Amino acid sequence: MQDNDRDLLPEGLGDRLPQQAWASQQVRRMAHDVLTSHGYERVETPLIEFEKALASRMAGVQVRRMFRFVDPVSMRMLALRSDMTAQVARIAATGLAEAPRPLRLSYSGQVCTIKGDGLDPRRERLQLGAELIGTDSVAAAGEIVELAIESLRAAGATGISVDFTMPDLVDALSAEALPLPEGRIEAVRQMLDAKDAGGLVDVGGEAYLPLLYAVGPFATAIERLAAFDAPEGVSGGALASRIAGLREIAARLGDKARITLDPSERHGFEYQSWFGFTIYAEGISGSLGRGGTYRILGQTGHHPEAATGFSLYPDPLVDLLATEPPVQRKLFLPLGHDPRIAGQQRAVGWATVAALSEGDDPVALGCSHLLEGAEAIPLA
Repeated sequence: MQDNDRDLLPEGLGDRLPQQAWASQQVRRMAHDVLTSHGYERVETPLIEFEKALASRMAGVQVRRMFRFVDPVSMRMLALRSDMTAQVARIAATGLAEAPRPLRLSYSGQVCTIKGDGLDPRRERLQLGAELIGTDSVAAAGEIVELAIESLRAAGATGISVDFTMPDLVDALSAEALPLPEGRIEAVRQMLDAKDAGGLVDVGGEAYLPLLYAVGPFATAIERLAAFDAPEGVSGGALASRIAGLREIAARLGDKARITLDPSERHGFEYQSWFGFTIYAEGISGSLGRGGTYRILGQTGHHPEAATGFSLYPDPLVDLLATEPPVQRKLFLPLGHDPRIAGQQRAVGWATVAALSEGDDPVALGCSHLLEGAEAIPLA
């Protein structure tokens, strides 16, 4: 039996063939064009960093998901990036520490994790995003959600919907409005995550039960959340400012996306604070990304700075676009063609494929036109 192990790839990793690579490039280019047009400057970060740098810049970063190994030069632990947000945070806190705020940055690149996410076996994914550093205001959150929607639309997504959440909701309520013993806070979080009403009662979280029903289309769910926060005859509840902020963001989005609310959802929100969102598109299973407000530790590890951002993982969109063949605009250049004319054709948008022998078949090579003299003639 022939040994083909040399051609195997590790589980969860794969090549992109020309059609898929074209779709990936298209998604990145269109999204970055949107971000650039809104003043977000692109940065690039290394694939590998010291583990400590990736793990300590932001709360909640999970180093157990990273590939880690010892650097033979420094003898320190290195990690392969699993999330570029922490790297952009490092740039903001170091190289751009003196840059005027709010600071708008964008990025894209491959990230890798030890295991896939849920039912998705992929361990390498494209991450694309933007960070608005120096503020986590309602206006900043609204801009970020709007940009995430516009970026996905430009990249080819349709039927976009956004689910709002409040990642630190239990922390905010248990501090004063609905106090909980320290030992029960995590249990209440877990029961809310599981949407387990009976379990919530069992762990002493009866007062949090209404949160399980403040879920669904935004207009209805936000009213239920407001009624929970400030029952009839009571004003100025603990969540009043947050609820007002969510209403403002939703009003800003208008009909650009379908909006839902799940105030206690925390899955995937390792470091977000008062506001988070997950974004979906029609025809794609699972989410395409998430974002929200968070804090970055300063250069010395202190003096946290507010920020708002989003990360998209558009591989499912890339896969969908790759099934739709692009419009072919390739011009076959026969032997003996005029190089000057070929250059002119490329200047007006043609991709040219030059014959290398008499036997080259323009149709088999994917060409739609043939250069005859100075003219591009359609191939039958």
